[in-house]
Amino acid sequence: MISSSLDMLEESLVKKIEVMKKIEEENEKQKEILKNYDEVDDKAFDETLDRKGELIDQLLLLDEGFQSLFDKMKKEIGDNKDSYKDQIKRMQNLIQEITGLSASIEAAEHRNKKLAEGYFSAARQKMNYSRQTSAAAFNYYKTMNNFKDIPPQFLDKQN
Repeated sequence: MISSSLDMLEESLVKKIEVMKKIEEENEKQKEILKNYDEVDDKAFDETLDRKGELIDQLLLLDEGFQSLFDKMKKEIGDNKDSYKDQIKRMQNLIQEITGLSASIEAAEHRNKKLAEGYFSAARQKMNYSRQTSAAAFNYYKTMNNFKDIPPQFLDKQN
C-alpha cells in the first residue's frame, strides 16, 4: 500500500516536471514573439498566454493531488523511512529538479514581463503619435476649409 502510494507520488512529480518544461517552452516562444516590438504577433502572444494558463491549471491539480496523498501517507512514511529510502531519495531528487525549474521559470517570467512592458509602452507611444498626427491633419483641414469663406479683398495700390 505505502509502496504503491509512493510510486503515485513519484509519478506526480515526474508529470509536474514535464508540465514545467512545457511552460519553459511557452516562455521561450513568448520571448521570441516579444523580442522585436515592431513585429509582435498579438494572436500568437495570446495563444501562448492561453497555453500557459492551461499548463498552470494542470500544475495546480498535480500539486493538490500530491499534497492530499502525501498528507495521508506522511505518518506511515515517517515511521518506515528506512524501508522506502530509495523511493524517498528519488523523490527528493525530483523535488530538487522541480525547484530548479521553478527558479528558471520565474526568471523567464520576469524577463518576459519586462519585454511585454516595453512592447506595450512602444504601442502606447505609436497610438499617441497617431492621435497627434490625426489631430494635426484635422486642424489643417479645418483651417483650410475656413480659408474658402474669406471674400476677395481689393487692395489699393496707391500710396
